[in-house]
Amino acid sequence: MGVLFLVVGDKLHGAISLGAIPCGLLAGWKWLVVRCQRFEITSERLRLIQGVLNQDIDEIELYRVKDTRVLRPLWLRLFGLGNVVLETSDRTHPNPVLTAIKDAMEVRERLREHVEILREQKRVREVDFDQTGDSEFGDELG
Repeated sequence: MGVLFLVVGDKLHGAISLGAIPCGLLAGWKWLVVRCQRFEITSERLRLIQGVLNQDIDEIELYRVKDTRVLRPLWLRLFGLGNVVLETSDRTHPNPVLTAIKDAMEVRERLREHVEILREQKRVREVDFDQTGDSEFGDELG
């Protein structure tokens, strides 16, 4: 059985320090990107606002939201945060994600309630077509 000895000198400490700087900058930038993401729920739309240097503001009609789910990875759960993932029929943003938000389950429920209320008011119904072009109603449409 062999034994491996590793000699660590001052050069290694300097390399570790130099490697920590880009990692710290990257982590800081990612934190800033998340902090600059906001969302607003209006009576008819979900407004997504994001961007550090340039802002991108997009709106999704609430009646276009088909499904929602909450993702809570370990590193977000440690801080009481979660992601709300939406499945929509919006062409520009079919799967927007509300990232690192507090009370993700509560936000999901409030969003779902708004979606259902708006669908009832506008009398909107979602019809999905499978890949062969058939609707969920079979051959009723043609």
